[in-house]
Amino acid sequence: MRSLNVFWLSMGALAVAAACGGSNGSTGPQGPAGDAGPPGATGATGATGPAGATGATGASGAAGANGEAGAAGAAGEAGTAAAAGSDPAAAFATTTPIKHVVVIFGENISFDHYFATYPLATNPAGEPTFTAAANTPAVNNLVTPLDPNNNFQPLAGYAADAGANSLLLTANATATNAGNLAITAAVNGNFSGANEDGQYNPYRLDPKYAFTSDQSHDYMPEQLAADGTQMDLYPEFVGDPYSAAAGYTPPTSYSAAPAALGTPAATMGYFDGNTLVTMWGLAQDYALNDNSWTSQFGPSTPGAINLISGQTNGIGTTNPAAPSSNSALVPDGNGGFTLLSDSDPYGDTCAKTPTVSFTGKNVGDLLNAKGITWGFFQGGFDLSVTNPNGSTGCTRSETSGIPGGVSKADYIAHHEPFQYYATTANPNHLPPSSPYAVGSSFELDGKTPEPANHQYDINVFYQAMAVGNFPAVVYLKAPGIQDAHAGYSDPLDEQDFINNVLATLKASPDWATTAVVLAYDDSDGWYDHQAPPIVNPSFTSQDALNGTGDAGTGICNSGIQQGKTVYTTPQLNGTTGTAAQGRCGYGTRVPLLVVSPFSKKNYVDHTLTDQSSVLKFVEDNWLGGERITGSFDAIAGPLTNMLEFPGDAGVAAH
Repeated sequence: MRSLNVFWLSMGALAVAAACGGSNGSTGPQGPAGDAGPPGATGATGATGPAGATGATGASGAAGANGEAGAAGAAGEAGTAAAAGSDPAAAFATTTPIKHVVVIFGENISFDHYFATYPLATNPAGEPTFTAAANTPAVNNLVTPLDPNNNFQPLAGYAADAGANSLLLTANATATNAGNLAITAAVNGNFSGANEDGQYNPYRLDPKYAFTSDQSHDYMPEQLAADGTQMDLYPEFVGDPYSAAAGYTPPTSYSAAPAALGTPAATMGYFDGNTLVTMWGLAQDYALNDNSWTSQFGPSTPGAINLISGQTNGIGTTNPAAPSSNSALVPDGNGGFTLLSDSDPYGDTCAKTPTVSFTGKNVGDLLNAKGITWGFFQGGFDLSVTNPNGSTGCTRSETSGIPGGVSKADYIAHHEPFQYYATTANPNHLPPSSPYAVGSSFELDGKTPEPANHQYDINVFYQAMAVGNFPAVVYLKAPGIQDAHAGYSDPLDEQDFINNVLATLKASPDWATTAVVLAYDDSDGWYDHQAPPIVNPSFTSQDALNGTGDAGTGICNSGIQQGKTVYTTPQLNGTTGTAAQGRCGYGTRVPLLVVSPFSKKNYVDHTLTDQSSVLKFVEDNWLGGERITGSFDAIAGPLTNMLEFPGDAGVAAH
């Protein structure tokens, strides 16, 4: 605009000069500037100036139409939904709000061995302390013996607050029974050399004496130890000294251990809350049953089989081929055989002869038929793993670090019940195809049979949980040194295992719908003051609870019956539908706890239960109450009395 103003000023001066007439004179002074003329025509467009600053963003336009769908992406691994937080097991119909049950199946503990003085702990200096809640209910134990034939009222002759003055602790019949004096090696079978004295009262074991000897716990010796219903011949028939005479090498730190531990009266030992910090703490926070039993007398294998089928009759293929050559078997009265002792599973690559198999069904078969996810997870099952000590395969092992601790194989074949059935066995210990397939019968394609067939290493449980895959029904068996079996395991190592499992479960988003059952396969022969009710009698050469019959056959048919009828014939059928011998039970009393947001808190349940009560819970919760032929599940007591659910009168989960 500056150049146009100069142009118009020059044009105005020329116009003034042209208006004057006459000759040209000398040029006068320049006149004043004339008025500006009218605007001239618009000049030519100038060059484009530099771009201005960017203006503010305008409003968004309307969304365009959707484009065509892209091609489908590659299929991801099944179980991604679980990893993202959903729970596949929640889809299975259940009769309770419980969508997951986890059974931690421990080894060889009697009820009094762990809860003899509960909830009273000695609390000596230098040991972990335990103080119970003031409102803790009375438990049928050595301090407050209760009468199961009288609604669990205090046993006549014992004050409810007897405490340390209980006669069961200070004047036990075991300490005076002549059978426990001068016990011979021939009768006892657990030691060699000179006769041993077993006349002792029950005694407390400190945490520093957590490692002990393994007591006898076979079918007949357990019956003999019970002495009818007197429960006073444990040292004579099942006691095993923790001494060189019994094949042990106690560490020098045991020089001040109770004298009874080095005799057949070792069986009379018990731990309290100073050793059992976890177990007693769980009893305080959740539910404890003091009336739970092995389904029948005998050791680990019958207990494991009763957990999953309630039926130890129905023997299939054996090695040697003649079942009569296997001392773990007894004729069932129908031309077949019943298992009453330990024998490895037929076909398991880690099994040692003799081996047996079963022809009947187990709970795994029932769960498979309904498509319910499940698995049995046992330490040492994966034979490809090498432990830090270099051990691998069937002999993969660990050594406990506590005083007296020994090396023990992680995997113990006769503790794995599903391996005895062809339908649920994984004889070559094949690993699962994926952690997302754990618990399922098929691989992720939904068609290929899963090679693990529901049998896994304990490590696989943690791997599956890490990706959010939590089967509905889970059985856990610790590696050998953590399974609580005296002679190679102990309560300290056992509680480490339990704490790790519970920490994993409580960190799961599915904890709110989970119940954990802590149960045991047998009592190990540890002393327990309570005689069992016999709900299924037996009359074989291996029975002895009630003496010998006219024909020389043993009798096992009567105990402290808790209102149950005394029968003269077996009440439970074998797998062929006919009553089978060799299953006398209930056997020995064992601990039972249920740890769950649905557990009654600090509750002691007196309901009569047995190992097959766990089976019954699974059948009732997931399987519409289906039962197994001839199983103890038909007469088992419920676990649900230890539970309470929102919606029940005045109940809220904790």
